[in-house]
Amino acid sequence: MAEPRAALETKLNDLRREVRQNALAALLEQVTQGQIEFPAPRPIVNLHCHTSCSYNGYGYSPSYIVWKARCQGLGMVGCVDFDVLDAVDEFLDAAEALGLRACAGMETRVFVRAFDTRVINSPGEPGIAYHMGMGFTSSRVPDTDLLAELKTIAQDRNRAVLARVNSALEPASIDYERDVLPLTPYGNATERHLCAAYDHKARERFPDVDARAAFWAAKLGVEIGRVQAVLDDPPGLQGLVRSKTMKAGGVGYVAPAGPDFPALGRVNALALEAGAIPTMTWLDGLSEGEQAIEELLGVMLDAGAAAVNIIPDRNWNVADPELKKRKVAKLYEFVDLAQAHELPIVVGTEMNAHGQPFVDDFAAPEMQRVTPAFLEGAYIMYAHTVLQAAAGMGYLSRWAGKHFTATKAKNAFFRQLGETLEPTDRGRLEGLSDTSTPKDVLARLAKK
Repeated sequence: MAEPRAALETKLNDLRREVRQNALAALLEQVTQGQIEFPAPRPIVNLHCHTSCSYNGYGYSPSYIVWKARCQGLGMVGCVDFDVLDAVDEFLDAAEALGLRACAGMETRVFVRAFDTRVINSPGEPGIAYHMGMGFTSSRVPDTDLLAELKTIAQDRNRAVLARVNSALEPASIDYERDVLPLTPYGNATERHLCAAYDHKARERFPDVDARAAFWAAKLGVEIGRVQAVLDDPPGLQGLVRSKTMKAGGVGYVAPAGPDFPALGRVNALALEAGAIPTMTWLDGLSEGEQAIEELLGVMLDAGAAAVNIIPDRNWNVADPELKKRKVAKLYEFVDLAQAHELPIVVGTEMNAHGQPFVDDFAAPEMQRVTPAFLEGAYIMYAHTVLQAAAGMGYLSRWAGKHFTATKAKNAFFRQLGETLEPTDRGRLEGLSDTSTPKDVLARLAKK
């Protein structure tokens, strides 16, 4: 008897890769047998999904995100994890199996020397910027040293945070190897995993609800009513623990400095050597650094950035009317600037915290002005991914440099390919080589 769909979907989020693979195979069999039908893809995308390989606020694995995207009719989906490429192979394999456009990336924090006295997009941390590489086609990259270093830096930082917070949360202290790493599929823990482990340990130490509420109120220095409001809401409680113990002012917080992070150029070099696209991230235009947006963009372009990333939902979907007005204006300003520089735009909702939506509301009035640019960026990123995987002919490849002297023409080609090529027709690109011309590539789409 076939396992029920709901049970298989739950297994897609299992921490064991083999269990996820088997569950996806079983679900695909139900699709083949007509027991599950997918909706037609719509012009909505999420290219910035953090997975359980770093942290997802809902525990979604790479396979589950692709499955959910296909079931909800997304036109394209992309993963972006902090400091690792662990999700890339699984994510792209699942997308190919499900016939869904996809791309994959990595996010980290870098030191931008030219802005060392100005906050950019990492709150309270001058000179530190979140930065990405997009369009990876494999988890294996030439610069394995930097990839290993990024993970080591992040894990060492977490261990230092744990050591400081443990002393403040006795007797609910935790062990990194025993209590934290088992919460991750590949040992890439984050601060949010630490908070989950503290939550679990407190439940173990204080099974009585009142005693547990009193413990957290005393340790976090907040009124007991505030704790009781989130005690049975793990994301809410864990967010409170993080804000009170690990962020600025908390016992576990240590202000980072430039040397604690890799240089911008080095991270861009990793992406380029792997055939990916260095990508600048933009927050909301309100920080001192982002208010000097043309200067900042110039620094990023000089360092090799060739695309930009935006999280639209946190810019237009704002409760305060005046703040929303400012953020929407800044959003439009940045989109216009990116387009003036002919930069593909990558958008998504992150989901690295509970409560963030699975996909942007592309029907929102505020999104209408910018949606065409967002979809164009998605098509370009998909075309880059398939061409880079097929023959090393991606967006920043030698092949692209040879055939496109103007970025506008290059964007038009990659956009046309990404929009026209159905995922089920990727086989038409087999046999391409660096002797193929853009015309040769597009001619393959006309073949029946």
